[in-house]
Amino acid sequence: MSKNVEDCLATIRARAGAEPVRLGLILGSGLGHLAGAVEGVAIPYADLPGFPHVGVSGHNPNLVIGDLEGVRVAVFGAREHYYENGNPSAMRLPLTVLQALGATALLATNAAGSLRPDIRPGDLMLLNDHINFSGLNPLIGEKTDARFVPMTTAHDADLRQALKSSAAAEGVALPEGVYAWYSGPSFETPAEIRAIKILGGDAVGMSTVPEVILARFLGLRVAAISTITNMAAGMSDEQISHEHTKAMAPLGAAKLERVLRHFLRSLR
Repeated sequence: MSKNVEDCLATIRARAGAEPVRLGLILGSGLGHLAGAVEGVAIPYADLPGFPHVGVSGHNPNLVIGDLEGVRVAVFGAREHYYENGNPSAMRLPLTVLQALGATALLATNAAGSLRPDIRPGDLMLLNDHINFSGLNPLIGEKTDARFVPMTTAHDADLRQALKSSAAAEGVALPEGVYAWYSGPSFETPAEIRAIKILGGDAVGMSTVPEVILARFLGLRVAAISTITNMAAGMSDEQISHEHTKAMAPLGAAKLERVLRHFLRSLR
């Protein structure tokens, strides 16, 4: 265990107690309000050695440890994206800390553009697989054979089924689909979207895939949900921008919160 991990654990336990965490939750663009629903302690990333210095508006760089619907969780109010500093492994230390806190699973959320006419802005999509369209990998440079992580079942079937059951109980549509990771920060061209669609992508975004790879490397089970904020480039006449993404994210956030709360209650 690295000194940074040990120092982070010491800080977290001193402020939030030593009780193990059940699971982790990474919040995507415009979804930071969910961290405020946790009954616990918010620790700024700046107080945790090695945590990323997030510089994306719409993200809240705090680690919140506490109870949500009776389950002890660790909520990451922000992630560092590859496009910020060119580092696909930026979230490795935070996820290593999550594992050391006792978590066995990670739920990741993101804002994404849809490639399917039946999944519209304001809808949710449960990831059942992903395409690493960027070609980058957070495990490049890892020296051990643990780097050869199988990804056939990266998106855990049992977690997906539990989330679908929770969505159904809440009356929320939760179609499944394939998420394609584009490096950003520029948005995709219509030609790139056509290529992703041919490859089998149903939604596109600039995050999540590195965290899924890292989580599987660390032995964590993973599920992820996209909040659809726009139709992908060339799929409609709307103007795509980060401001548009932030403005549209709350449309799906309320649905997502209901699904997550029900899911957590089912774990008790």
